[in-house]
Amino acid sequence: MTTPIALTIAGSDSSGGAGIQADLKTFAALGVYGASVITALTAQNTSGVSGIHQVPADFVTAQMDAVFSDLDVKAVKIGMVAQLATVDAIVAGLKRWSPGHIVLDPVMVATSGDRLLAADAIEALRTRLIPRASLITPNLPEAAALLGEPVAASEAAIESQGKRLLALGCPAVLIKGGHAQGAESIDYLVVATGAIALAAPRIATRNTHGTGCSLSSAIAAGLAKGEEMETAVRHAKAWVSLAIAAADRLGVGHGNGPIHHFHRFY
Repeated sequence: MTTPIALTIAGSDSSGGAGIQADLKTFAALGVYGASVITALTAQNTSGVSGIHQVPADFVTAQMDAVFSDLDVKAVKIGMVAQLATVDAIVAGLKRWSPGHIVLDPVMVATSGDRLLAADAIEALRTRLIPRASLITPNLPEAAALLGEPVAASEAAIESQGKRLLALGCPAVLIKGGHAQGAESIDYLVVATGAIALAAPRIATRNTHGTGCSLSSAIAAGLAKGEEMETAVRHAKAWVSLAIAAADRLGVGHGNGPIHHFHRFY
């Protein structure tokens, strides 16, 4: 039996709700073996980020080469890249090892509002990393920041931004609508042939820490198991919606608590 393997390249969240920890929980919950490359250590809890320690770029390289030289990685999720030198190391590693699927979550700001990406790294993300991705998963503010535009406020504007993001070189864009208003949270999967609206009821909870990390890693898990892109996105969206709905069953922290990755099990 071949075990599907996915790799997360991201930052560590010391409180366990986002980043590497959320990704590994997601992979495990969805039946995928998870490996990790840590780009940064954060001193973080449900109330915010109090410190960031960058992992040297050459050690990011060493982690990538160790994993890819031994494990049959089917899909990669990339989250917090933190700094320009790390982007360069990741791009070089992806060129060397050519994984089949790359899901890029362009993490710039934490849920708490703390900045997680150096300003000089944004251009490298846009021009060097996005063209290597199979899918990018920006939320509405991240999509706007990547394009240097105001945040989209209508379905037409969201689809228009999605098409401009495709022009950066990736074949698919999932613009997440969690920051919008309304009874439904609508994500838009934009590909060359058009846009697909994926709606789910908006859940009234403040316990959404790690939602974006978990969605992108859930998509990577689906791709690692051999699902087509649209199927992987639909399955991931449904799973994350249930994890948010179950979040209040957990009593973790005093701020924005985590979603319930293992809602199927306890």
